[in-house]
Amino acid sequence: MNYQGFDDEQVWLEEARRGNKDAFGKLIEVYQSPVFNLAYRMLGNADEAEQAAQEAFIRAWTRLDSYDSAHKFSTWLLSITSNYSIDQIRKRRAQLLSIDGPLPAHPALMSGGEASPEVQVVEDERQEAVQQLLNILPEDYRQAVVLRYWYDMSYDEIAEVMDTSVSAIKSRLFRARRQMAEVSMESGVRAFVVA
Repeated sequence: MNYQGFDDEQVWLEEARRGNKDAFGKLIEVYQSPVFNLAYRMLGNADEAEQAAQEAFIRAWTRLDSYDSAHKFSTWLLSITSNYSIDQIRKRRAQLLSIDGPLPAHPALMSGGEASPEVQVVEDERQEAVQQLLNILPEDYRQAVVLRYWYDMSYDEIAEVMDTSVSAIKSRLFRARRQMAEVSMESGVRAFVVA
């Protein structure tokens, strides 16, 4: 995931490491949508996702000296985002708050262009069904599913983000798909379940 070209990103990273806030601002511009979308998929709430995205960028800025340039910056940044999102989910559960609310419509998750009202209703229902299926998953399964199928990360990249082995990631994805399929069939939810 590199939107402006590897060379630009490397220059911005080096400048940001020297304390250049404008260079880090360029990185924020490039990654704000993927970071928000990851947090949104993890948390299922636009306001919380916005807060998580802001916190992820703050943490990235304050920990930039710990970034290892041997790895992709996007992987490191999304790792910060997903870990923060998991912390928020755990706090919710500790406070006995429900995470089963409906998926709010958000333009960042919709495909480009204007869709007919009928198509938009179907897409909204599908998004809500997918989010409900994601919400039933344990945090580590949800994180693996989102990183794999929404961010198209390799098993190796996901293992790096989640600090585990590739075999553990494959196992989590298999179990997550099976759990989502079972719940989908039991509840009659007709949503896209990743294969």
